[in-house]
Amino acid sequence: MRKRKYLDAEDDIDLNITPMLDIVFIILIFFVVATSFVKESGVDVSRPGAHSSERKERGNIMVAITADNAIWIDKREVDIRAVRASIERLHAENPEGAVVIQADENSRTGLLVQVIDQARLAGVSDVSVAAHPI
Repeated sequence: MRKRKYLDAEDDIDLNITPMLDIVFIILIFFVVATSFVKESGVDVSRPGAHSSERKERGNIMVAITADNAIWIDKREVDIRAVRASIERLHAENPEGAVVIQADENSRTGLLVQVIDQARLAGVSDVSVAAHPI
């Protein structure tokens, strides 16, 4: 009896990849569930320090005010007249979210007060100013 070294073209090879697909989907679901989605305003600012700062864990609406007094919401630069509409739109998507304003140390205080006022006029009562702990 002679052994065959090669498969004939007529021989069917059945490769079952179902277990591999199951594992891939389980890993995919794990990474989707374990991923934390961080909302950012779209620009880095130098926040002031505060002893009483505390971390807010729930989904927030991030607003940034840069040192040159530019306002950034949702990774776009907006005018002060568009702040209210932008916050209303984001608040409609996430009704329990608070507004966190990341104001640079060198930004104008008057602009910060205007942004807080626009956020409250948009219907958000929980408005905070971000600071890093000292």
